[in-house]
Amino acid sequence: MMNRRMALGSFLATGALFGRAYAGSATKGDNAPAQPNNAHGEPGNNPNIASAPVATTPQDALYRPTIHFTPSTGFMNDPNGLIFDGHYYHLYYQYNPYAPYAGHVHWGHAVSTDLYHWQDLPTAIEETEAGEAYSGCAVLDRDNRSGLFPPRTSQNPQPGAATTAAQEAAQDLAPELQKGRPVDLTASEREVLGIEPPKDGLFHELPHPVAEDISPAPMDTGFPPMAGGLVALYTRATPQRQTQYVAWSPDGGQSFIDYTKNPILDIGHNSFRDPKVLWHSDSGKWVMVVVRARDHKVSFYGSFDLLHWMHLSDFGPAGVIGVDYECPSLIEVPVEGEGKNDTRWVLFVSVNPGGPQGGSITQYFVGHFDGERFEPEDTVVGLTDFAKDSYALQTYENMPGGVKTYFAWLNNWQYCEEVPNKKWRGTMTLPRQIVLIRDEAGWLRLVQNPYRLEALRLKALPFNKKRLPQQSSTQVAIPVMQAIEVLLDVTIEDRGTVDPDGDQGRSGRFAAIFSNRQGESLSIGFDAFSSQMWLDRSNLHGFSHPFFTGSFSSPLVPGSKRFKWRIILDASTLEVFANDGMSVGSALVFPTNPLEALTLQVTNAAATLHHVEIFPLRATMNRAVDG
Repeated sequence: MMNRRMALGSFLATGALFGRAYAGSATKGDNAPAQPNNAHGEPGNNPNIASAPVATTPQDALYRPTIHFTPSTGFMNDPNGLIFDGHYYHLYYQYNPYAPYAGHVHWGHAVSTDLYHWQDLPTAIEETEAGEAYSGCAVLDRDNRSGLFPPRTSQNPQPGAATTAAQEAAQDLAPELQKGRPVDLTASEREVLGIEPPKDGLFHELPHPVAEDISPAPMDTGFPPMAGGLVALYTRATPQRQTQYVAWSPDGGQSFIDYTKNPILDIGHNSFRDPKVLWHSDSGKWVMVVVRARDHKVSFYGSFDLLHWMHLSDFGPAGVIGVDYECPSLIEVPVEGEGKNDTRWVLFVSVNPGGPQGGSITQYFVGHFDGERFEPEDTVVGLTDFAKDSYALQTYENMPGGVKTYFAWLNNWQYCEEVPNKKWRGTMTLPRQIVLIRDEAGWLRLVQNPYRLEALRLKALPFNKKRLPQQSSTQVAIPVMQAIEVLLDVTIEDRGTVDPDGDQGRSGRFAAIFSNRQGESLSIGFDAFSSQMWLDRSNLHGFSHPFFTGSFSSPLVPGSKRFKWRIILDASTLEVFANDGMSVGSALVFPTNPLEALTLQVTNAAATLHHVEIFPLRATMNRAVDG
């Protein structure tokens, strides 16, 4: 490790731009036939689609969640740049503001103080002549290791940091930018700052994100004065090439200024994308995890300054291959029950298409990382979800208390541009906290649960049954157009026989069924004979598509007839956390009319209801009623 560190230090000290040197060895790709830069295509780039007016439909309101983040209009996919700055949680995301289809990719932006109440902010990174702004991350460069940030004062420059032309320009403009009014920019200033002139010829400071449902105070990072700030690392994408860019924020993450010497990493490849960067304290450097998508490789790079990168190692092909690897994420996760400081590194890799359920999936590997190379602990590959609508997972940086939390895109590339809501498309999962736990077979498994969802609970609906006799049911009316959380702890009682019994289950079955008076139903069920659960959305009639699979299943504890569920239904989203988050299913659901009742039923075996609670959840997303 020391030799490697010395080599990396020597390499960077010489001023070598490894990314550019590497690109020089790969420029033959410029003359080769270009392979597709992703597997899903971007119909939103078609001028006819981008300019076509989008009429609001009743489905835009019917399917709009009330506690999940959705864009106000346009098309949203991968979460990007997830970071807590000391006061605000930032959610950046892949965004087409012009049409409800993938294309013209920008970085949308919202902030929150609790990961549920969100305030929209202007676009943070735009599509430019250099390409679309594909997925990436944000890090906190506290000590200005990058040298991107101007010295705080001319009397007290940051020691050891050379001032670049971009820094000098930003420093000269800083007093004006803080006044919150338009600032004239000369052509030379625009050039060194690396920004395009807006149509009115002015550079406008972004407004402070102040809203009553967020915070009464102006945006304040909450950090003490520091030399650096927020830095974004992301992919600029064209049909010919995908390269890694860096940008720094002069205003706490509201906007970003591209580094004038971008790209910082270019290997002459047109499917090389989605950098996720972390600070590896043991080796004292930044580590970038990025994919060579069509090669099914996860590449690791190291840097001391976020600008100069050296290749460290590769991982893969491994696990589910599919067509493209995308959106890698590497994070150190605690192992519960095995010592106070026991951890493992978890490498997440999204695959599209080619998931076992069809289309897009996220897989994970558990292992060890020494700052240079990821080594899986075993040959097991896990999937984050047993259903079909969880993709492009990205974890938060700098979370309070060090908890490990993520968002994923609650959708699937097989049908995301054809779902019935049209003014807006794209939903994030609930924020989910993760740990590792050994299952009954001794394997380390990812356990996921909603992060602090309890704060949204309203008064529980009345329910006092403790047992359901065989072939019985009970029904509860649920609020319409409001998110609901259902907690269940149930045991299927011994039937005394396991003889086949038609469609009733050899040892009995239990189901939680959401329904409406139009005869539609959404069921989550458990079969006691096989100790497996199901999720079935096939009897909802608001959307039909060849790839919109109707039902999914997951094994729970072998031989056990007891199970726990935590179900969150929010308009067009369903998330099921089984057995304290050991199995998770995420699914889009499209009834033609709102679901208005919850029925608990058993077939030919009785059920003991150890615990049942049903909570309406307070709305947090203030979106217009028209969708």
